[in-house]
Amino acid sequence: MPLGLIALALGAFGIGLTEFVIMGLLPEVAIDLGVSEAAAGWLISGYALGVVVGALALTAATTKLPRKPVLLGLVLLFIVGNLVTAIGSGYELAMAGRVLAALSHGAFFGIGAVVAADLVAPDKKAGAIAIMFTGLTAANVFGVPFGTFLGQQFGWRSTFWVISAIGVIALIGIALLVPAGKQQAPTTAGQQAAELGLQGELRAFRSVQVWLSLIVTVLAFGGMFGAFTYIAYTLTEVSGFASTTVPWLLVLFGVGLLIGNWAGGKLADRSIDGTLLVFVSSLTLVLASFSLLAGSPIATTVLLFMMGGFGFGTVPPLQARIMHFAGSAPTLASGANIAAFNLGNALGAWAGGIGIAAGLGYTAPIWIGSIMTLAAVIVMIFAAVTARNEKTDALGETPVASQASASAMA
Repeated sequence: MPLGLIALALGAFGIGLTEFVIMGLLPEVAIDLGVSEAAAGWLISGYALGVVVGALALTAATTKLPRKPVLLGLVLLFIVGNLVTAIGSGYELAMAGRVLAALSHGAFFGIGAVVAADLVAPDKKAGAIAIMFTGLTAANVFGVPFGTFLGQQFGWRSTFWVISAIGVIALIGIALLVPAGKQQAPTTAGQQAAELGLQGELRAFRSVQVWLSLIVTVLAFGGMFGAFTYIAYTLTEVSGFASTTVPWLLVLFGVGLLIGNWAGGKLADRSIDGTLLVFVSSLTLVLASFSLLAGSPIATTVLLFMMGGFGFGTVPPLQARIMHFAGSAPTLASGANIAAFNLGNALGAWAGGIGIAAGLGYTAPIWIGSIMTLAAVIVMIFAAVTARNEKTDALGETPVASQASASAMA
């Protein structure tokens, strides 16, 4: 395994920690900054908005630049943003730091996925992307509980000082371990994309399959995270768990993310569309079952783990799929898919909140999520069928692998 993948995964770990750890520290943040918990929650919303903007704007602005220096610049921006959050004396500075750090998030994962794929053989690309995203899943399993404990014991700002230090280590690792871009002779299409910069990258969006992939990302991830956003209420008010048990259940969910990410990457190297159809369909069944069985602590424990596994198992194949159909201009499309993940998060949380506000109970976000993922299955079936009908092999597989893929999707 190329050591550069480890450096990229460390950067992903720090970014994932920045995004999720604040959820467990909102009471401390609100008290320290002298704002309501709702206002403190806007630090999460501001971050999500920054991710979407950065994934599109920064990726588009850097299309003509070498990818490794861009990655280094993004990690530096991440460090600065977290330092501003750590030292900011007021709410405005804390928000500014959150947004600065978020701007690097989408572009880092979008460009980093392309770099990770370039570090390995063509038939290992999805697995390489999964290794990078392992940093994000590890942040949920290990980083968030530790970061929350640290912030509760030594003040919430201490967590962001540690995150800044992780960023510095990632910066050094990427500088030393990630090689500069390969100097092989590019194809004609690749030359055109490089020469045209942003215009060349925008060509990727002429592909219907790129747009279908983005829709699947929004619906599939939105369904899972819409359910996850309100999971603490489900666990305590419906399943009957004590609030002190919730962090450990979330660790279990995080373990599911970790395993699902690994399995999704491995299977996607054999068949991208086949993997997506299996995982998104399974996620739909898990969410539907969860909404019906949430009153059972045992069923909830099992289904929470499965929700994380099948949900995050879609990430490597979704990222690999959009990069494939983007052809010689994958960078902006990859960043757009990261934006789609966060758009799905916002859409799912909004839809789930409407369900709760309408008096449908704390299981409403889960069954609403299952409807979203069912829609993702329908779109994915259409995308897979139309891709198979194209004259060339849509997934770039060998004839033997293509036959295996066709069998998996049958």
